[in-house]
Amino acid sequence: MNDIEDCAVVGGGIGGLTAAIYLARFRRRVVVLDGADSRARWIPRSRNHPAFPEGVTGDELLSRLRAQLARYGVTPVHDRVTAIVREGDGFRLSRASGAETRARLVILATGVSDIEPPIPDAFDAVKHGLVRHCPICDAYEAIDKRLAVLGRGDHCLGEALFLRTYTPHIVALTNGAPLGCAAESRARMDEAGVRLNEAPIAAIARAEDGAGVVIRFADGETLRVDALYSAMGMRPHAELAADLGVALSSDRRIPADDHQRTSADGVWAVGDVVTGLNQLGVAMAQGEIAATDAHNRLRRKEGLSVG
Repeated sequence: MNDIEDCAVVGGGIGGLTAAIYLARFRRRVVVLDGADSRARWIPRSRNHPAFPEGVTGDELLSRLRAQLARYGVTPVHDRVTAIVREGDGFRLSRASGAETRARLVILATGVSDIEPPIPDAFDAVKHGLVRHCPICDAYEAIDKRLAVLGRGDHCLGEALFLRTYTPHIVALTNGAPLGCAAESRARMDEAGVRLNEAPIAAIARAEDGAGVVIRFADGETLRVDALYSAMGMRPHAELAADLGVALSSDRRIPADDHQRTSADGVWAVGDVVTGLNQLGVAMAQGEIAATDAHNRLRRKEGLSVG
C-alpha cells in the first residue's frame, strides 16, 4: 500500500538518525518520528568520539546527522509517538499531534533520561560541564580536579572508584541516606582515599564565578568542587517497547541480539535504551546494524536475496 513506510524510526537521536541514513541509502521508505528530547543535546563536548580530535558537541553531531539524512530527502518529523500497535503485517504508530503512521518495521531509538541532581537549570549546568553523567566520556578532562559523586550504593561507589584513576580528590555524597554498600566495598572506598559525606544536602548551585559547584549541607557546611558527577541513575524510555510485548531487562532497558532485534518480531532497538554501553559510537554502530538487518528482512520478503 502506498501510505505505508518500510520502516519507522522512533527517536531522532544519534542511533535513530544513523539507522535512518542507512535505510535511506538502501532506498527504503523511512520516517523518523522525533520527540526532540535526545540525550545527546545535553553533551557539552565529547572528546572521546572517534574522528573529532578537538571534540564535538552533542548539538553539532545531531546537526551533522540531520544534514546527512536530508541529502536523501528525509527530514525528521517532530512529533512524539504515543502508542504502537500491530496492524496486519506491520504497525500503526499514533502520534501526539493526532496523526498516525503505518510502517512494516519499527526501530526503537527512544533513549533514556538521566536523573538530575537538585540544581537550578540542570540543563545549563550539564552543558557547562559542572554536572556530569559519564566518566567514560569526560573523566580525562577531570584529571587532578576536585570531584563529588552524588548517589547511593554500589553505583555511587563504583563511579567514585572509576574516577580515582584520574584524581585523588573525590567525595561521595548520599544526601542524608546511608551509602548502602557492603563492608568490603566500604573498605575498598577507604583504601582508595574516597571521602564519604552522608549529610543531607540543602542546596546545590553553581559557584558565583561559574567555575565550579557549591554544595551546601543542612548543617550549614559547604563544599566546593570543580564538577559534580551524578550517580543517581537514569529512566529508560521503554514504554512503547513494553506495550509491544518486548521483554525488558531488570533495569527496564531493552535487551537486543547481535542484529539489534528485540524479542518482538519486526522490532529493533538501538542507542541508550538498549542494555549495554552508553556511548555515541555504540549507538551509531547499533543503528547501522539494525538498519541493515531490517533491509535484509525486507529483501527476503521481496524475493531479492538468496536463502
